[in-house]
Amino acid sequence: MTRLLCTLFLSLLAFQASAQSFSASIDRARLSASETFELTLESDDATQFGKPDLGPLDTLFEVLGTRQVNRLTTVNGESRAITRWIVTLQPKQSGYVVVPPLTLGDLQTLPITLHVEEANGDSAASKLAPVFIDASLDQSSVYVQEQSVLTLRIYHSVSLYDDSSLSPLEMPDARIEQLGKPRTYEKDINGIRHGVIELRYAIFPQRSGELTIPAQAFTATLVDRSSRKDFQPFGPRPGKVARVKSPQIPLTVKAKPADYPSDAPWLPARALSLAESWSPQPDDAKVGDSLTRNLMLKADGLSSAQLNPLPATEVEGLRRYPDQPQLANQVSDNGVIGSREEREALVPNRSGQFELPAIEIVWWNTHEDRLERTSLPARRLAVAPAPGLEAEPLASDTPTQAWVQGPPLWPWQLSSAILSLSTLFGFGLWWHARRQPAIARTNQTGPSPRTLLDDLKRACLANDSQATRHALDAWARQQPETLAEMAARFVPLSDALDGLNGALYSEIGQHWQGEDLWLAIRTLPNNAAGGNPSTQETSPLPPLYPR
Repeated sequence: MTRLLCTLFLSLLAFQASAQSFSASIDRARLSASETFELTLESDDATQFGKPDLGPLDTLFEVLGTRQVNRLTTVNGESRAITRWIVTLQPKQSGYVVVPPLTLGDLQTLPITLHVEEANGDSAASKLAPVFIDASLDQSSVYVQEQSVLTLRIYHSVSLYDDSSLSPLEMPDARIEQLGKPRTYEKDINGIRHGVIELRYAIFPQRSGELTIPAQAFTATLVDRSSRKDFQPFGPRPGKVARVKSPQIPLTVKAKPADYPSDAPWLPARALSLAESWSPQPDDAKVGDSLTRNLMLKADGLSSAQLNPLPATEVEGLRRYPDQPQLANQVSDNGVIGSREEREALVPNRSGQFELPAIEIVWWNTHEDRLERTSLPARRLAVAPAPGLEAEPLASDTPTQAWVQGPPLWPWQLSSAILSLSTLFGFGLWWHARRQPAIARTNQTGPSPRTLLDDLKRACLANDSQATRHALDAWARQQPETLAEMAARFVPLSDALDGLNGALYSEIGQHWQGEDLWLAIRTLPNNAAGGNPSTQETSPLPPLYPR
């Protein structure tokens, strides 16, 4: 009852906190002084009425328009009304400008900083056409496979129908990736307000030399206001079709520097980082534990497809089960940030000290134009023994019996001694058998070996890796040998155990088949300690028809 009241109280607090949220966000943090941006104010407090106070914006911005959007959403079966106010603003000054906090009742937003660049002379400003297009590169000279960002801006001073199209950017000697979705905003050019459609591309040239960014063609139908009365919904749209092309841009591509190591993959990036994490931490590792090592490689200015695989952890005594690498690309204002994440499960099969070698990544810093090396230091793992999972070493310091040289024994003396000992031993067995009941009493404190073997068989044939691991450990504890000793002398059992560990410690072996393990247990050969483990249990009852 107390737990239920606490849950209801926390739910009430969470509802009140979420009901009093009032946030602000902008669509761009960097713009020109003649451009516009959108400020979005959002509130989910149903008790608030009216509109937010936009008065603090008049000092630094010109408010060009405001529209309100109401939306009803459902979260965890509860309906919630969300109100948004989208305000179109144009900055009155350049530099770093702060959008001041705005209030709605008792709620207030946080301030937002944006960078407003000074408006410079734009070549497109001299054009009087209703639609024109401009293109620019962030840098005119790059290394081969280095990123260069192309920005296309389509300006229109008249309204356009939604049938506009842009030719695809194709370059046979370069890889091209579009950076996000197109952005739209407004810009004042020579006193005329223009709508702007902005597209950005990341270009990775694949050969050195002089390349040319081809011209892009934009086609759209202009809205003719004068012929609106003659508009037919299912007929051709009235208006003039405009087709404009962007200018061609040269790009100089430099070859790989001569002092770059020839045996290292070529990685030109603005920044690169390499990090590792463990789950669980390897400080208290034991034999048989699964240690997951996670390596994360990030490169600013490279896509994830350009990042090569990291060196594998090949250490004797550590079984390695790698997962599929995870590749991702993050789009930023400067282009692409590629990441490569590699995970591997390391399972020690013996105790002792393990030395994991250092990992070093060689790359070229394009920002400072120099060779860089990023590395992870070598790591030492201390693995403690685990009972039942590691074969016990043979004792080398056991004292050996010292034989004293005496007078030689005659053959008849030796044979007489052996006959006497065997007679005494037989008499002792006969006397012990007379004192035993006809049916021996069993004093069993746990599951019988037959029961444990049946449990192991059911788990293997059901292809349940977790249940098989538990049943295998329980069965092995009643055997005269450890699992490591049995696997060392029987190769099929060793291979079957490797397959089971792969299913337990790695995502690759999700569909494990236990028939091979059960077959290896059934066909395990006899040993000196106790014969075949699968057949060594006998019935506690005497035979039905004794001979």
